[in-house]
Amino acid sequence: MVRQGDTAPDFTAPLSTGDIESITLSDRLDEAPIVLAFFPGAFSSVCTDEMCTFQDRLSAFSEFDATVYGVSVDSPFAQNAFRERNGLTFDIVSDFDREIIDDYDVRMDFEDLGVHGVAKRSVFVIDGDGEITYSWVSDDPGVEPDYDEVEDAVANTA
Repeated sequence: MVRQGDTAPDFTAPLSTGDIESITLSDRLDEAPIVLAFFPGAFSSVCTDEMCTFQDRLSAFSEFDATVYGVSVDSPFAQNAFRERNGLTFDIVSDFDREIIDDYDVRMDFEDLGVHGVAKRSVFVIDGDGEITYSWVSDDPGVEPDYDEVEDAVANTA
């Protein structure tokens, strides 16, 4: 599993911005601190609450020139609909091929629902050198991150 102190695995993936663009993490390190907020799936209740909470706290992150990205295995089209419905102004990375969740070791299944290969709810803060300065991963998809802790990690990374 990727932990604090590790180099963040690099990736190139579709980026849902309202349009569909592309993101390569290593090309965005000048936006650090970077918050990668992995979530299981758009439009589910806890995921909606989590992403809306990040939206509500964007001003706290922007105080430290931090950039927040959601990350899920949803298609960029679903992510754009999710962004629009919830008024999200930050971008969401589409890991439709599930390579990022594998590289960050945050893949999980909901066996009882027949849903396989979604992201564990997790948050990573990455500094300008590509080092992970904060890592939080939950095995319980119903648990949201400690947002104050994430903000503190961003403040300490800035």
